[in-house]
Amino acid sequence: MKGSKGFLRIFLFVVLSGAGGFLLSLTGLSIGWMIGTLIMATVLSFTRPKFLSIPNNKAGIPKYWLYIGQCILGIELGQKMNTTVLFTFRDNWLAISIMLLLSISFSLLAGFILWKYSNLNMLTSFFATAPGGMSTMPGIADEVGANTGVVSIIQTVRVFLVILTIPVLLSSWFSNQVNTEFSNIISSETISFEPNQILMTIILVLVAVVGYFLGKYLKFLAPWLIGSMVSVAIFKSFSPLFFGHDLLAWWPHELIIFSQIFIGASIGSRFIKSMFIGIKKTLIISSLCTIILIFSILVCAYIVSTITGITFITSALAFAPGGVAEMTTTAVVLKGDPTFVVAVQVLRIIAVCVTLPPVFKLLNYWDLKKNSHTQISA
Repeated sequence: MKGSKGFLRIFLFVVLSGAGGFLLSLTGLSIGWMIGTLIMATVLSFTRPKFLSIPNNKAGIPKYWLYIGQCILGIELGQKMNTTVLFTFRDNWLAISIMLLLSISFSLLAGFILWKYSNLNMLTSFFATAPGGMSTMPGIADEVGANTGVVSIIQTVRVFLVILTIPVLLSSWFSNQVNTEFSNIISSETISFEPNQILMTIILVLVAVVGYFLGKYLKFLAPWLIGSMVSVAIFKSFSPLFFGHDLLAWWPHELIIFSQIFIGASIGSRFIKSMFIGIKKTLIISSLCTIILIFSILVCAYIVSTITGITFITSALAFAPGGVAEMTTTAVVLKGDPTFVVAVQVLRIIAVCVTLPPVFKLLNYWDLKKNSHTQISA
């Protein structure tokens, strides 16, 4: 697929996939753009209409669509790591650290159970259960050879189960009359357009590109995501020391929608039917693991609330492995602390994205090495 004609067909594929994201976004879920696009892209990949000319293999559309989406997402997450988040961590570092460690430990345990009691390989099992975000984990999993189809499905099931249980339970427990309609209010800071903010936007993009090259040099997984995220976070955190105030960029919410569309379309285009053979047992096991995870998080959140004085609503929403927008919106509605919730949610995603993928890759290397030695001995 070459030339302008090939590009137009790919662009049409992305647009049609994005239409699925638009339809699901009407439900009010901020992650609806990602999931809807992914579903539509998967349908198009399975049916493979001739006018789109989708490659009949796991390569899918060119990877620069995924890289653009990851870079936008990295800049978004990097901007969230501002001084407010750092101050929140400083004031509550012990509770946050303990819960982040517990969250990661629970995900590792869930991944181990999924690996042992399903037909998935180690990498796919661990990436599928890692609470790093629906928009991030499938893209990283794709780069290390995991089954992105299964990872995306299990991540989607986890997010939906968390969103449909924790906010509903807290609403019924602590509010007699709660508006449960979720909206996309949590993204980057809502900033009105000013011409001088364009320069800051350009600077952030350049910082993200530098972060990509550093990440590639340091052999980060998904350097367009993690490299840009870390570099923008460092730049945003230390810029007030040099300029005396936070530098505001023009960063409309629509960019995050484009990010979800590009990532969802790229991942969905790589799906083939053979990826989903025998997945019924896997979905049952992963759903049970998620339910146990939700229960464990609620228990731990109650303990943290009792010890630290943080309200149970705030603690439960902060440590719930669901969407940042949904959890923070619920905190606003239920009179929790949305600043603490968004800070911990962002820290969890960043911690998982930076620390777990290399660990998964190392564990998989040891497992393959162990199996090779066993086969040689036999």
